Amino acid sequence: MRLCSIASGSSGNCIYAGSDATHILVDVGISGKRVEMGLAKLGIAGSELDGILITHEHADHVSGLGVIARKYGVPIYATRGTINALRRMNGTGKLEDDLFHEIHEDEKFTIKDLVIAPMQISHDAAQPVAYRIAYGDKRVGICTDLGCYNDYTAECLKGMDALLIEANHDVNMLQVGPYPYYLKQRILGDRGHLSNENSGRLLSRILHDKLQTILLGHLSKENNLPELAYEAVRMEITMGDNPYRADDFRMLVAPRSEMSPIVELL
Repeated sequence: MRLCSIASGSSGNCIYAGSDATHILVDVGISGKRVEMGLAKLGIAGSELDGILITHEHADHVSGLGVIARKYGVPIYATRGTINALRRMNGTGKLEDDLFHEIHEDEKFTIKDLVIAPMQISHDAAQPVAYRIAYGDKRVGICTDLGCYNDYTAECLKGMDALLIEANHDVNMLQVGPYPYYLKQRILGDRGHLSNENSGRLLSRILHDKLQTILLGHLSKENNLPELAYEAVRMEITMGDNPYRADDFRMLVAPRSEMSPIVELL
């Protein structure tokens, strides 16, 4: 099983996950051309896509959805709230009803040899979810755009072999930065985005011996730096109430505008 971030950040998100037989994207918030270029680097053609999982309807997650879904006839999986929001949007263009497949939080479904488990998240969208994807005994979690987490969140993300998790902002950079007050409050709120420190605190609750790779994703261009996110999360893990140190795990920062290294689960 493979996991790769084609793009991850406040300006566009698109994550690949798949097996030898099945290829899926989580969100398409970048141009169709960039998606195709990323897939080509993975040795995959757009026509080989088996599904697109949508987390929510914000533009940085769906701006390229219409182009890719229409061009290749790729099934789109999303909650009812997200599907209804997408139908009301102009940015994705016309999407035929038969492309949509409604999914439900905490109800698993399959795409060929992959088992998908959507989970609830707290974000200011219609009906947002994160996803866990399993192939055999290997599992990856892709969880961004959550303003807060709770026991349910931690329980859902336990036992992953690889995890892409949000480390959106440095609180100080956000507070002194150029964003208007209302937007700062939105990001800091319970339906906004996870700070570097909170990302580390959530990770501290779900670390385990078999976790192979952590990808920090959805970094804000204006309110974070890759080095800052990396060090802040590492500090929370090492100083947190858990038996691990940050050095015990492979941790990478998913670039905003480039592909991440390919995570191969062994």
